[in-house]
Amino acid sequence: MARVAGIDIGSGTTKCVVLDENMDVVGSATVKTSPDFDATARAALAQAAGEQPVDYIATTGLGRYSVDQRQIQITEITCATRAAHHAAPEAHFILDVGAQSTRAVRKNERGKVAQFRCNEKCAAGSGGFLERAAKYLEVTVEELGQLSMESTTPQAISSVCAVLAESEIINHVSEGRSVADIVRGIHMSLAERSLMLLKRVGMDGPVVLLGGVARQPGMVAACREVFGVPVVVPADPQLGAATGAALLGWQRLRKLQG
Repeated sequence: MARVAGIDIGSGTTKCVVLDENMDVVGSATVKTSPDFDATARAALAQAAGEQPVDYIATTGLGRYSVDQRQIQITEITCATRAAHHAAPEAHFILDVGAQSTRAVRKNERGKVAQFRCNEKCAAGSGGFLERAAKYLEVTVEELGQLSMESTTPQAISSVCAVLAESEIINHVSEGRSVADIVRGIHMSLAERSLMLLKRVGMDGPVVLLGGVARQPGMVAACREVFGVPVVVPADPQLGAATGAALLGWQRLRKLQG
């Protein structure tokens, strides 16, 4: 049975998803991105594919041009949109929160990008800000999601600059605010910035949330509260772009096969 791999080489991690002919995931992997993008991609592919060969490789992300084995490279926005359409075809809006950027997309009925916007401010509007916040709060990134759900009095983070936002976090800590309340404030801040992007693409219905932050219950809850529309979270949302690359890879392979 033929298999296609989608590899998303991001700034922090590289993800790989392998799909069979039925579009079922038969392997996946996440590895830390190194300066050698090609070696990182090979490592992710080896983990995801195991000993079984793949017939086609599609790449996306920051290092998509650097993978020697690739047959095609595709933009992250196109891949995320395709993955969202596959997971929830009824939802016409996608929010993909990456480590360095956040992207809002409106897709058409066929699952293609109709309009998109990216955050124009600094890192305070992206997922990487959560990593820095976790260091200041002396917790792990994995703990943030549940801590946020335990908040009773969220503490606002109003700065759009990451440096100033970090100062706000330090001030909240010095004032004795609970970690849960600070984390909830961070999630609400990210959700509010995301809403501004979504409004710029005309959001008026359900949103598909992709990216590693979508694994944090507190972030999902904040988005649902701020957006005021249903928020759909696919299984393994951090693999969205890689999954989309594999789906588009299959589309291309079948065209080549006639």
